[in-house]
Amino acid sequence: MSTTVMLVDDHELIRQGLAKAFERDEEMAIVGQAGSVNEALAAYRELSPHVVVTDLQLPDGLGLEIVRAVRQESDSVGLVVLTMHAGDDQIFAAMEAGASAFVGKDSKASEVVSAAKHAAVAPRTFLCAGLSAAMMRRATTPAAPKLSGREEEVLVLLAEGLGTSDIAGRLYLSESTAKTHITHIYQKLGAANRAQALVTAMRMGMLDHLSSSDPLR
Repeated sequence: MSTTVMLVDDHELIRQGLAKAFERDEEMAIVGQAGSVNEALAAYRELSPHVVVTDLQLPDGLGLEIVRAVRQESDSVGLVVLTMHAGDDQIFAAMEAGASAFVGKDSKASEVVSAAKHAAVAPRTFLCAGLSAAMMRRATTPAAPKLSGREEEVLVLLAEGLGTSDIAGRLYLSESTAKTHITHIYQKLGAANRAQALVTAMRMGMLDHLSSSDPLR
């Protein structure tokens, strides 16, 4: 009995290329294809494939939404995430979502087929060539200090170049209160001045996180 596979990618050429790679393996059979999260979930429930191979970035969301939804319904389905964005954050996000394997799009087609085979027989394990290195990097990266909500707002404004009085005005604080928040930020970041604080915050990725969720913008 063949292992049935569904391919999810918004680029038809990529889907067709992968389909040909799977068709060369007698143990695998492509039973469906989809180009979006919604199409994929509908097709999965109709076709019940043994393995879903999905791109990470899709027009209507992330492939991880498919992974989470399928994993909630079944522990036995293999879930392979295929992406061009193979950074540490993406690797850990896929693992936490319940993926069985994580493969970069720069990999050979045969590696994707191998990952799908692994996923079919061991759906709750996680196969990723870069996992060990990612775990080592995470273990050696200092954790970002915990800032209060107000301190996060102040940090964003410091990054924008505002002075103490302007920060106080923007946040409706007294100037002394604004100074206190700035002092606490410097202490938590181990910084002596604004420049050191911002360099440390950028190195720890704190500003990336805050700029994407900044309520002041």
